[in-house]
Amino acid sequence: MHSSDLITLSDLYALHQKRSPATISNRIVGHARLFSRLKQGHGTTIKTYQLALSWFDRNWPEGLQWPDGIARPSASRRSAA
Repeated sequence: MHSSDLITLSDLYALHQKRSPATISNRIVGHARLFSRLKQGHGTTIKTYQLALSWFDRNWPEGLQWPDGIARPSASRRSAA
């Protein structure tokens, strides 16, 4: 679990969707502060990390490559099947 993974995902997703990371945070956890707090060095709970990672996995745009080095939950489920 690395906060930098969520920051990377939020920055790429927000840029691609032409939305701010705060807007994306609001969609995921109901407030706009998640990614700004992570960028300031604050942590998050495992539950929130998993919630955000799962949200990105389900909502990742087609045509946008998932970043190398970040395990994608759905890829893990496919390889286990």
